[in-house]
Amino acid sequence: MPVTGPFRIYVDSTPTGVKLDVSHYLHAVLLSLAEAAAEDPEGLADELAALGELSQAAAHQGPDSHAVHERDARADALVAQFADEGTLPVYGAQVGALAESLRKLTVPRPMPGQPAEGGAAA
Repeated sequence: MPVTGPFRIYVDSTPTGVKLDVSHYLHAVLLSLAEAAAEDPEGLADELAALGELSQAAAHQGPDSHAVHERDARADALVAQFADEGTLPVYGAQVGALAESLRKLTVPRPMPGQPAEGGAAA
């Protein structure tokens, strides 16, 4: 785990790059939504239902329709309200730890059956 706070971030290698696990942050976002639902269940449900309807209309009306622009504006407002504008803070030494983890995982590595640099195939 390269980043421990304010939200834990895990980094895993994949065959073509890396995968960032930000589930701890998403957990906080879901709790924020749940708290808003507890305070005003109808308000949040209405907002999410309207967003869903706009998303369906956008799918039918095309990529430059009013529904797409309205959907995106409403989704952006919810992201701003519940997910800190969609940003994930990383502070101080945690920045270096994340960078180092990414650097280590993105170093070219031989594919199975491919010889390592300077070596013969196995």
